Amino acid sequence: MTDQKKIDMTSHDLPLSCPPKLQGLWSAHPKVYLPIEKTGEATCPYCGTAFHMVDFQAFKKKGKGH
Repeated sequence: MTDQKKIDMTSHDLPLSCPPKLQGLWSAHPKVYLPIEKTGEATCPYCGTAFHMVDFQAFKKKGKGH
């Protein structure tokens, strides 16, 4: 059974990568960059952590989410 997490982040946290910086090295998987800019949502293929960009609408309005 995996311990799936849900993490809220902002556009200031880009580029988004998993594992998060605060996660202990003992439980880390290889670092992977996640494409969240188009939808505001991303899930890590290794651990299943779900990421949500809380300022996605403002990010899109600024023309950064292509």
